[in-house]
Amino acid sequence: MKLRHTSAYIIILLLLSNIAFAQSELKGVITDIKGNTPVKSATIQIPDLKIQASTNASGLFDIKDLSSGTYLVVINKPGYSTIVKTITIKGVTELNEALKASTAELSEVVVTGVSTATEQRKNPVPVGVMTHNELQQTAATNIIDAITYIPGVSAITDGPAISKPVIRGLGYNRVVVMSEGVRQEGQQWGDEFGIEVDEYAVDKVEVLKGPGTLSYGSDAMAGVINFLPVKDLEEGKIKGDVTANYQTNNGLMAASADIQGNLKGFVWDARYTFKQAHAYQNKYDDYVWNSGYGENDFRGMIGLNRSWGYSHLSFSAFDLKLGIVEGSRDTITGQFQKHYLDMNGGDSLGVAPSGDYKKYGLYPIIHQHIRHYKTVWDNSILLGSAHLNVKLGLQQNYRQEANDITLGDVYNNYFYLNTVNYDVQYVFPERNHFNLSVGVNGMSQSSEDRGSVYLVPEYNLFDIGLFAIAKKTFNKLSVSGGLRYDSRSLHGNDLYTDSLGARTSASASDATHRFYAYYSNFTGVSGSIGAAYDINRNWYAKLNISRGFRAPNIAESGSNGIHDGTTFYEIGDPTLKPETSLQIDGTIGYKNEDLTAELDAFTNQINNYIFAVKLSSVVGGDSLRNDPTTPFGPSPTFKYISGDASISGAELMVNIHPRNLSWLHFDNTFSMISAIQKGQGDSTKYLPYTPPFKLQSKLVFTAKKLNKYFTNAFLSIGYEYDFKQDKVYYKFGDETVTPSYSLINASIGTDICSNNKTICSLYIIGNNLADEAYQSNMDRLKYGDLNVVTGRTGVYKMGRNISIKLIIPLDLKNK
Repeated sequence: MKLRHTSAYIIILLLLSNIAFAQSELKGVITDIKGNTPVKSATIQIPDLKIQASTNASGLFDIKDLSSGTYLVVINKPGYSTIVKTITIKGVTELNEALKASTAELSEVVVTGVSTATEQRKNPVPVGVMTHNELQQTAATNIIDAITYIPGVSAITDGPAISKPVIRGLGYNRVVVMSEGVRQEGQQWGDEFGIEVDEYAVDKVEVLKGPGTLSYGSDAMAGVINFLPVKDLEEGKIKGDVTANYQTNNGLMAASADIQGNLKGFVWDARYTFKQAHAYQNKYDDYVWNSGYGENDFRGMIGLNRSWGYSHLSFSAFDLKLGIVEGSRDTITGQFQKHYLDMNGGDSLGVAPSGDYKKYGLYPIIHQHIRHYKTVWDNSILLGSAHLNVKLGLQQNYRQEANDITLGDVYNNYFYLNTVNYDVQYVFPERNHFNLSVGVNGMSQSSEDRGSVYLVPEYNLFDIGLFAIAKKTFNKLSVSGGLRYDSRSLHGNDLYTDSLGARTSASASDATHRFYAYYSNFTGVSGSIGAAYDINRNWYAKLNISRGFRAPNIAESGSNGIHDGTTFYEIGDPTLKPETSLQIDGTIGYKNEDLTAELDAFTNQINNYIFAVKLSSVVGGDSLRNDPTTPFGPSPTFKYISGDASISGAELMVNIHPRNLSWLHFDNTFSMISAIQKGQGDSTKYLPYTPPFKLQSKLVFTAKKLNKYFTNAFLSIGYEYDFKQDKVYYKFGDETVTPSYSLINASIGTDICSNNKTICSLYIIGNNLADEAYQSNMDRLKYGDLNVVTGRTGVYKMGRNISIKLIIPLDLKNK
């Protein structure tokens, strides 16, 4: 941020810190219900205030300098059932609770898509959660692959470093990704662009499925993925951690260090992460050429937590460099090929040198360099019992790709995107169990094409959305919903190129009008109404009806060139209408001390669903077009059109955790999706990249304390079965049938202690232990070149991989 902006921020913080508020206090004692003994290190959280405290050896806690009001309070301790209560705090308020030992999973608190924090069970919008411990005990090469264990979540992948999230069969701009409290904007319309988030900086992930979350605007037709950073520490503490990770398959080496603190309400957090990996391998392809990558990330935060609320300023820098797998093979040996310059300076292919596969930091052409910088100012000001939440964000995204060896190590693809996010929300005081919030949010974007290859025009975009969200609780019944109005303006700019395809002026003698300026304006109304009902102590049910809205993205409305990732010539249509959808979600759940089960079913009807269709020549065959700015010859032409689609499916979760066998957990999930384009023939009936049916099972053995040196030990054995996917979009050869496959995973871990203090945590995680050679229909590398030696098409996924992860906690100050 500029100096004057930083100075203004500091002045505002100083002014706010001196405002007089009626200060209240929450204190009490937490005990074990069985023996009425104190529970040490239980955590008491007030999520809306980002405040937490822990109990001492006597079970006592005390949170001072609170503003009076009604808040959701969460009390949890591993090995006990979580208590979630709504408390009115005024003056000195006592909260004394007795925890009950339990093997059941913790009741998660959902803080997204609703006016105030609420229990997952009382939120009618289906939500999937990955906790901090689950993320730590998962081996993945990027954060999106890590969350595909959540039922209904999958990923379109392009090698180990690029994964795009898909929720219930919908991806790209239909999924909104939240990070640091604002939507992540990094040109997510492209296949070969991943999500710029440091996996080690994520404390918890919440996935809201469907368009029922109204506070995030258009584009969230599939849902929202919210990456939550680490919680603020309780006052008087300074702590941190160092994480080291090594993975055997691609030699991944990662290190991440974090330090955070809270001294008299002044909070801070700083994390640096380094990752590098060479080419990955599987038993069919051996090592895969040009699949290595390297990453450097930094996140910092400073802020104040006061009785008037909080104000946090965060900054993150994401830097990723990665090779792009093409998959071309030598016709004699079947080995991977790389690009070489021939004697005439032209582009030729030859066998890739065997000694380079396991080199780090090697990025031959083609490769990408991605940088993403973000600053977010997040404020919550208490106005009596009301809240005023204000977020401002600035993001700069740089995407560079070198894919023409005749140009040397030059980024001929170079997109720059600047985004300003704004979000203002007023939360009214709770009255008679009724919550209401209103707000306005949106973003302003501008792009530049700094390269020499042009697929989409430079553009300016402005979004604004007005919304109101309400919730009312009637004893066992919770009803919530809201309305939203969105307006988006999109302006594509003119571009003139010369006879060689280079940028030029309109007055040049050889000028070609490559992109014509256009203006598109979209407006839409979205809404949601739902209810959650506690049938009895064990059974609950939820129903939600929501309407979604999504305006066309820049690729769908303005494309005019060859897409390097597909080598297809793509043509957009600025007259496309926005997509709208009507989705119905139904949930039935059961939970007791021995069993947790939930069935979520949905149906989603989409009007004006936008997709690309292949054009035919007037003389027969494919319509071919040439783009002089690319090294490719004439390529098949695709044009974006729209139609209607129907998506339906379900997710089933059954977790067994016998109370008499507290050391045993048996977790199972099953997900299924059917995605159809209406009014289409058999060859174009199914939406492309539809996830297959998937079954996941995991048997977990735990030991809270093996001995004085090893605590929180576990051993898990997992099985994943992905069903055959033959419901494919096969008319143009874009998709082929994908056989079923099975994966066997296992992991073991423990905390290592000395003198009742955790020295470190060690996790050993094995994925694909049977070394299964498989392809996913969601993987773009499946559609690579034919290996004429083996007869196999495309590149296969990663083989057996063992991840060794060591986490060292740093307790630098403890009150």
